[in-house]
Amino acid sequence: MNQDWEERVAAAWATFDDYDEAHAGEFRAVIDALVAELPSDHPLGPFEQAGAWDSTGHSDKAIPLYREALARGLDGSQRRQATIQLSSSLRNIGKAEEGVELLTEELAARSDELDDAVRAFLALCLSTLGRDREAFALVLSALASHLPRYQRSTANYALDLAQPE
Repeated sequence: MNQDWEERVAAAWATFDDYDEAHAGEFRAVIDALVAELPSDHPLGPFEQAGAWDSTGHSDKAIPLYREALARGLDGSQRRQATIQLSSSLRNIGKAEEGVELLTEELAARSDELDDAVRAFLALCLSTLGRDREAFALVLSALASHLPRYQRSTANYALDLAQPE
């Protein structure tokens, strides 16, 4: 997509907090209008619409749109974002196990600036399933690299926690 369209989408998202719950539909309409400018089969369309539904409290309506965006070949960072957001939405509707599967694959697939976000949402899914020890280990492992000291100790404790009791 062109830079102008991406900037307008970013500007729309920058106003998200200006919409209260009663006006969430107006925000979704802004996103829908931007999506209408795209070719009908473009993967960014359902991705942006999914995010708008998700962010306004409708995970159930976001899930099929995330799946559609991924099926249409969403790539790069946006593909990874869609996987994270899809997994979070699945957790919200009681399908955390599927979120664990998606995010476990995602964590093993590649490494980039979203690794810690993958770990955070994987930890949420694990905790929802009552697997708090594994979730805490993930959070500690994500935190370790950001600490000014005790990185190795924290990483080792995270590894210990990840082992079955």
